[in-house]
Amino acid sequence: MNIIEHRALRGPNYYSRYPAIFMRLDIGELEERPSDLVPGIVERLTTLLPTLQEHRCSIGRPGGFLARLERGTWAGHVVEHVAIELQNLIGFSVGYGKTVDSYETGIYNVVYRYRDEACGLAAGVESVDLVERLFRDAEIDLPDILERLRQVRDAHMLGPSTAAIVNAATQRGIPHVRLSEENSYIQFGHGHRQQRIQATVTGRTGLVGYGIADDKEWTKQLLGDAGIPVPKGQVCGAFNEALDIARGIGYPVAVKPVVGNHGRGVSTNIEDDQALSDAFDIASLRHPSVIVEQYIRGEDHRLLVIDGKLVAAARRRPAHVVGDGVTTLQGLVDKENRDPRRGIGHENLLTQIQLDDQSLRLIGQQNLTLQSVIPAGDIVYLKPTANLSTGGTATDVTDDVHPEVRYVAERIARLVGLDIIGIDLLAETLTLPLEEQSAAVVEVNAGPGFRMHLSPTHGEGRDVGRPVIDMLFPDSEATGRIPIAAVTGTNGKTTTVRLLSHLLRQAGRSVGMACTGTIEIDNHVIMRGDYSGPQAAAIVLREPTVECAVLEVARGGIMRRGLGFDECDVGVLLNIASDHLGEHDIHTLDELARCKTVVIDAVRQGGTAVLNADDLRVLEGQEWARGDIIFFTLDPHSRPVRQHVREQGIAFTVHNERIVMRQGHVEAEVIPVVDVPITFEGHARFNVANALAASAAAYALGLSIADIQRGLQTFHPTPGQNPGRTNLIDADGMKVLIDYGHNVPALEALSELVGCIPARRRISVASAPGNRRDEDLFTLGTLLARMHDVVFIYETDARGRTPGDAARLLREGAESIPGDCHVEVIMEEQEAVDRAFNEAGEGDLLVLLIDDVEGAIERIRGRRFQPAAATTPDGEPT
Repeated sequence: MNIIEHRALRGPNYYSRYPAIFMRLDIGELEERPSDLVPGIVERLTTLLPTLQEHRCSIGRPGGFLARLERGTWAGHVVEHVAIELQNLIGFSVGYGKTVDSYETGIYNVVYRYRDEACGLAAGVESVDLVERLFRDAEIDLPDILERLRQVRDAHMLGPSTAAIVNAATQRGIPHVRLSEENSYIQFGHGHRQQRIQATVTGRTGLVGYGIADDKEWTKQLLGDAGIPVPKGQVCGAFNEALDIARGIGYPVAVKPVVGNHGRGVSTNIEDDQALSDAFDIASLRHPSVIVEQYIRGEDHRLLVIDGKLVAAARRRPAHVVGDGVTTLQGLVDKENRDPRRGIGHENLLTQIQLDDQSLRLIGQQNLTLQSVIPAGDIVYLKPTANLSTGGTATDVTDDVHPEVRYVAERIARLVGLDIIGIDLLAETLTLPLEEQSAAVVEVNAGPGFRMHLSPTHGEGRDVGRPVIDMLFPDSEATGRIPIAAVTGTNGKTTTVRLLSHLLRQAGRSVGMACTGTIEIDNHVIMRGDYSGPQAAAIVLREPTVECAVLEVARGGIMRRGLGFDECDVGVLLNIASDHLGEHDIHTLDELARCKTVVIDAVRQGGTAVLNADDLRVLEGQEWARGDIIFFTLDPHSRPVRQHVREQGIAFTVHNERIVMRQGHVEAEVIPVVDVPITFEGHARFNVANALAASAAAYALGLSIADIQRGLQTFHPTPGQNPGRTNLIDADGMKVLIDYGHNVPALEALSELVGCIPARRRISVASAPGNRRDEDLFTLGTLLARMHDVVFIYETDARGRTPGDAARLLREGAESIPGDCHVEVIMEEQEAVDRAFNEAGEGDLLVLLIDDVEGAIERIRGRRFQPAAATTPDGEPT
């Protein structure tokens, strides 16, 4: 078997409303060997993966897939189910999958859900290999497969602290996106409502507070001045100074680097000069400045304060082992590390114990070696600090915190100025006020780890991710989302997106817009190019100033990666017509319609789907629409629209040459069509439809009729406001119409407008990408010839064709039309435009269906065209 394509669909897509992995799989000769022709396959697979019994498949009951397997199914279908189950076995609960045959024999489109993208892709690769071995009765090492997948999982998974916050956000319906794979940098929400974290540091964490927490001496001075008990001590830079400080304080002492975390470089309970020298060397490796301070006897506690409130407390104990009277100390450590709860780093509940120089020194201080047999019940401590990252354990004591201790913890958070703070407190107990016992705050931590509170070794786990999300999004109903309007269809997407963005801006909204041509933020172009896919959506939704996002959604983006968002407030479906058929296994208009309806299927509960009631396939596609429906139509007598309006539905239409909104018995006038510049006094019917669609979407987003009217009358078909879309320019006695009509439906719509513009001759420069079908290119050529007197054909992008092939088909189509249309092929766009400029004269209409709009406009500026040739009254040249 051979994987032809393999990628993640990161949002709602053609196959699923949820993220999924897409695999285009060539099963090769296995096309001739369905599972019922493979003896023993059911028994072998169920022995290997007994949990496949739970897969319902299309039968809809447990064991459904195994029944299909026994009855006979193809290898691609088996790959789907194995990929799902491998993910389940490494801890990701997934269930959805779909396998469909393509238009090519032996090639299948396999789709299955994922939770982690890297693991989902890896599971697909492993499942193909496993299924091929299964069908060929070869050896399968499942433990080895699962170990490889776990390694992928562990390399990409979020740490427990960040994961807890993400899970809390998910429960609130707050979207999140991982902005960096390396450092747990996460964005919650969109646009101006977003919040960001890096692990447990938030965008609101104060820089000064972070600096205080990172500097242990500064922390001691600040807290000591405020009356908080802290150990006596000083900072030094040389051992002689450390020795003087220790003797002044009196042994035992603790030594730590001024800057550090996770207990690195910290030594405690130092009782003599030699131990001090060793500890000083260890600390100075971490930082040249070292703290020598009083050693406080007591239990190590961590107090977690979030948003000024104590939310959790844990008693921590350093990594240790308990003797059994038989096993050596090394053997006890090895046995402890075999505990399945222990893993590398933060992957498990506990961390494996790694013996280092500090461990060996501590063991020596207890008059032991690694070969010593530890008496039964004796505890041997292996680390000087109780950090979980060095193998320590934790017990939840949140319910035992005395009110006075709680007050001290919350006061420390205010004094340091941190929104999330971990306070390390040495105390005999948390059930008594600090002044009644031996106690001191030894350290505070910005960005503290949550693992000890989420999954303590003993006691109840605390959901400490939730208070972080509640702090970042204090309104319990807030989801951090901004309104998203997504526009799709075969033609008119870019104009509708630009017009809708203009309506919103005129109403005072800060808009992020992405379309074919640009990404614009607050009316500033930040990127140029084709931005009608999910990457553009992500860029807009990351922008911190955006209050509303308006996104063009093209077929290619849906099929390649899915939508760039999980749901939208308004989904607009303009039309469905023949274009790009044959790509991504979309061969029919019905398949194209299903692709386009992904946008209206992604409308959130309470949102709105805006549908073109004049397009039969759009009308049929309303079965996929979520939320309310607003129709738009050029036919005020449309039967489905009248029925919709009678049932209190909303529709935008044209009545008596006015754009109106209807609902029930109410008809509200918006604006006369003649006052909408992009309609060319109503001659550009396609732009009347686009204006209706944008008006409906704007109304769904909360704009008033007055807002819509003001926006419609101030949006002009100029290169500045709508570049490359029906830009009509007067140029020295002739007219130039610039448009992006590169497919048959677009050109058919444009022909009505071209025919309404008075002209001596109509001259066109046109092309089409090579990824259109032969018949589409030929038909496009016939339309060009019918519309114009002169046609210059160029070739913009062969897209897999032999260079010149697309231009040849266009020319053949144009020359098939009887008449006097002159046709030339000039392969380069710039040369074709220059040739047309040289040909055109006074009174002509030059129609440029081109890509380089800015270049053409530059050529128009300051250019003088030929005057019209003088003629006799009969039209003959003089």
